Amino acid sequence: MRLRMMALAIGLAMATPGNAAKPVAGRWVPAEKDAVILIAPCGGPASKGAMCGTIDRFLTPQPGGTDQRDINNPDPAKRKNRLLGSTILSGFTADGDVWRGQIYDPKNGKSYRSIIRRKGAGTLEVKGCIGPFCQTQVWKIAS
Repeated sequence: MRLRMMALAIGLAMATPGNAAKPVAGRWVPAEKDAVILIAPCGGPASKGAMCGTIDRFLTPQPGGTDQRDINNPDPAKRKNRLLGSTILSGFTADGDVWRGQIYDPKNGKSYRSIIRRKGAGTLEVKGCIGPFCQTQVWKIAS
């Protein structure tokens, strides 16, 4: 009986996900150090726990000021939207020890498959991928 209880305890411990994705919510500064990105739950009942990221503020002067528009967006109807407050990370869901979703680059108007991983207390690894090729950036927590 004692052996069965020990085997059950070990089995339960092994079934617990030890490599769950670490939280990524917070304010982050991308590698370019030109903005602060706020990562938070996407909101709405359809989001099902997904995380999204919006441009919270600019750290460097923008050519169009804080009223800069999303002129490179492939959707003509969205080209008049302000960049400040716009969503650049969308639909990120936990998958093992990473978060998977889409990242939008307003500089070229393209969206990429993306993987985010927490790499310590103040560091986030952000990958944007096209097919098998990925580019990695390190984002730091905003102070």
